[in-house]
Amino acid sequence: MITRSIFFSFTLLLAVSFSISNGSEEEETLGMIKPDGLLGNHTEKIKKVIMESGFSIFKEIITQLDEERASKFYADHSLKGFFPNLIKYMTSGPVLAMVLKKENAVADWRTLIGPTDSHKAKTTHPQSIRAMCGLDSQKNCVHGSDSVQSAQREISFFFGERSSAVEMHDEL
Repeated sequence: MITRSIFFSFTLLLAVSFSISNGSEEEETLGMIKPDGLLGNHTEKIKKVIMESGFSIFKEIITQLDEERASKFYADHSLKGFFPNLIKYMTSGPVLAMVLKKENAVADWRTLIGPTDSHKAKTTHPQSIRAMCGLDSQKNCVHGSDSVQSAQREISFFFGERSSAVEMHDEL
């Protein structure tokens, strides 16, 4: 019995060592369900897709963004013509911010949510979250960080960890 226990412990140690040495550490990204996703009752369906895709939801918070906070979160879009409508939309109801964890989380989440324009997603990525519940390029149901750096900044924005320096990102 002791031999089997030692063998199991050694095997587990090797598996953990192999995992770490191959750089397969979990990455974090921000996943956000926007007001149309929450108000449209898509939350449970989206969470199911997240879990079935191998992500873990490490933290989550439902919050209502006011104009100031929404403007800060989307500051890189402030000079674009759609900015006022984006802020109006993002303050129209609560959002669900989630810290998603998985190896290669940023890229995998971006793939899972699909193209920004939900109309395009329905044609080119019919299994994506935006195809499933998005309405157009603005009301596209979910947000995803576009880089590891954006993920860190956006996680800090909602959960108060790490530096909250404003950096550019091009995802709505």
